Amino acid sequence: MTKKLKLDAEERELLSSYERGEWRSVESPKKIEQYQTYATAALEAHGLISIALPKQDLRAIRRKATEAGVPYQKLIADIVHQFASGKLVEKGRD
Repeated sequence: MTKKLKLDAEERELLSSYERGEWRSVESPKKIEQYQTYATAALEAHGLISIALPKQDLRAIRRKATEAGVPYQKLIADIVHQFASGKLVEKGRD
C-alpha cells in the first residue's frame, strides 16, 4: 500500500511541473558541482533547532499554515524572525 503524501501548494506545483516534463538532467560535471555548492550554502545559511510544543499548539500552527498555503516549518520560522527583528511583540509590552 502506498502512502499518499500531503503536499503544500509549492510542492504540488513542482510535482506538476516535473510530471509535465519541464525538468531536465544537468549533464555537465561543472554545473552539477556549481548546484551542489549552491545547495550546501543554502543549507548552511539556516541554523537547525529542535523544540517541543504542546500538541494543541502544533495542531493550531499546522492548521494556520495550511490555511495560508505554506509549510508549518516556514510559518514557525517567520514568526520567530518577526519576533527576533522586533516586528512581533507581546501584548501589553511597548
